[in-house]
Amino acid sequence: MADTAVAHRTEHVNGIDLHWVESGPADGRLVLLVHGFPESWYSWRHQIAALAAAGYRAVAIDVRGYGCSSKPRSIEDYRMLRHVGDNVSLVRALGAETATIVGHDWGAPIAWTTAQLRPDVFTAVAGLSVPFSPSGRRRPTEAMAQAGGDDEDFYISYFQTPGVVEAEILPDVRRWLLGIYYSISGDGVLAAGGDPRGALGLVPRGDRLSDQFIYPTEMPEWMTESDLDFYAQEFADCDFFGPLARYRNIDRDWEDLAAFSDVPIRVPSLFVAGEYDGPAITGRRQIERFDQTLPGLTRSVVLPRCGHWVQQERPEETNQLLLEFLASSEPR
Repeated sequence: MADTAVAHRTEHVNGIDLHWVESGPADGRLVLLVHGFPESWYSWRHQIAALAAAGYRAVAIDVRGYGCSSKPRSIEDYRMLRHVGDNVSLVRALGAETATIVGHDWGAPIAWTTAQLRPDVFTAVAGLSVPFSPSGRRRPTEAMAQAGGDDEDFYISYFQTPGVVEAEILPDVRRWLLGIYYSISGDGVLAAGGDPRGALGLVPRGDRLSDQFIYPTEMPEWMTESDLDFYAQEFADCDFFGPLARYRNIDRDWEDLAAFSDVPIRVPSLFVAGEYDGPAITGRRQIERFDQTLPGLTRSVVLPRCGHWVQQERPEETNQLLLEFLASSEPR
């Protein structure tokens, strides 16, 4: 990204201060990039440059609760509908009428839901790692509790009680970040024996999530020491309330979105995941239903030997897929 001019902006939208980084012509087609946990706009550094070079207006946000964006102190301020409102309000603030939205990790459900609820504004959508999953019949926390069983907790269940996961993150944020980044990357999964469900799967009762992390003997090619330093600095003054509040709204989202549970996403869509990408593997049933839930799907792609951090581990392939998708979904 060193050769690409970027601008940092912060404006008051939807009741919060939202920070974003943008590059590309102001009159270019708007592409909104939404990151996941625990990341920032920086996770899209390779895509910002490629999209801008192709003539698109690339805008990567700090999701509320992250980086330089506002960090509200109420859990419900991180419900899905707030994120959809942020995205719609940002498009207006940027002076655009429509946009393509691209999301990774938690950013993928945010992107999917935004396109589902406002297809008039978001005319195409791409999701990385996490497949589109409409609201089901069961309350999410109940389903996840059953998945964990008597002796283990599904990691999202483990995240539900405030203070639990924070207690293992905050004493050494940089090391915790390195552990989660590496453990669920393709390199980390292979180093651990090839099971992508390991570090972000089931947590034995009494253990910490980080007890399952593995650490590299040297930094992987896709993440340098300076990259890790950037992320660590982004979270230096953060108590992780906002990032973890997203997980603590899953039941509220289920209630809020119940009326849309059978509404498919009809705008053009793209799904990309890694071969060792845990959410895509556990989401096989959702992927098998794409013909019903994503009738506008153009491609569903699995990148070999890639883990969870798709756009960072495989930037060139991801950029090519996004550019092909954007070209095929140009508004008429």
